[in-house]
Amino acid sequence: MRLLTLILLLLLGGLQYDFWLGKNGLSDYRDLSNAIERQQQDNLVLKDRNNLIYREIDDLTSGLEAIEELSRNDLGYIKQGETFYRIIPKEKDQATEPDGVPYDD
Repeated sequence: MRLLTLILLLLLGGLQYDFWLGKNGLSDYRDLSNAIERQQQDNLVLKDRNNLIYREIDDLTSGLEAIEELSRNDLGYIKQGETFYRIIPKEKDQATEPDGVPYDD
């Protein structure tokens, strides 16, 4: 009877070791759960990006307004009769006098 109890305790200890520390044990389960959660979050971000791209494709295939907007923004096209004004931002490192005129070096 003592031998059977000892064998059962050793068997139980071995199973507990595998459960807590062995391959596919509790720590691996936690790591995989965290990896799955991160992947699902990444998938949501990519799904939103894909939906945005699909909407842009639908706009480009269905109407001329989207094509016109894209050509204006990306290629700099303007319509005939329009005037284009480019506003160049002031450089931050350029020193100016109080009246706004740059210093002459």
